[in-house]
Amino acid sequence: MGRYTGPVCRLCRAEGMKLFLKGTRCFTEKCAVERREYAPGMHGQNRRSKTSDFGLQLREKQKVKRIYGIMEKQFRFYFQRASSAVGATGSQLLKILERRLDNTVFRSGLASSRAQARQLVRHGHVVVNKRKINTPNYQVNAGDVIKLSLDEPLTKRVAENRESVKDKAASDWLTVDDKGLTVTVKRLPERSDIQFPIQEQLIVELYSK
Repeated sequence: MGRYTGPVCRLCRAEGMKLFLKGTRCFTEKCAVERREYAPGMHGQNRRSKTSDFGLQLREKQKVKRIYGIMEKQFRFYFQRASSAVGATGSQLLKILERRLDNTVFRSGLASSRAQARQLVRHGHVVVNKRKINTPNYQVNAGDVIKLSLDEPLTKRVAENRESVKDKAASDWLTVDDKGLTVTVKRLPERSDIQFPIQEQLIVELYSK
């Protein structure tokens, strides 16, 4: 199955909360979740509120997949990696997801959304340690230096993105040089760096069945 290419606001409405998939638009009154606080579809307003334990676990997994923009096969691979790592599996899973290159570009504020950050990576505009990387799932390490290689129009757009979202997407584990559009990974992300409401234990319980 390919990547979801439909309207992303439906994903937010399906989860009943903002997943911030459209960048700065999510902070305006145009946000679909603000205008229609019910699930998408003709029966969205009549959906039963009671959900089983399995349903809660599944919804939590789907929410995290949609936040980071990844598919089931890759998500399962990340979970297997987290299971073999030292420490709580749920926390390790989120740390692995945070270390993705597209997420790092987004967290730095150089892109207004993870989708935009993924596009920058895919189009070869991201250089890590002087080497061009075009795979969004590349795992960054402490000490990595990430630089954007852009023409003038894109440079202006990225600078505008940085100005508009830097206070909302800033992360303590990154240092950003606005003039050179350069990001330095000071340290690896910790669970405490992820402020979005995620109950990773539900995902662990789902995959443990």
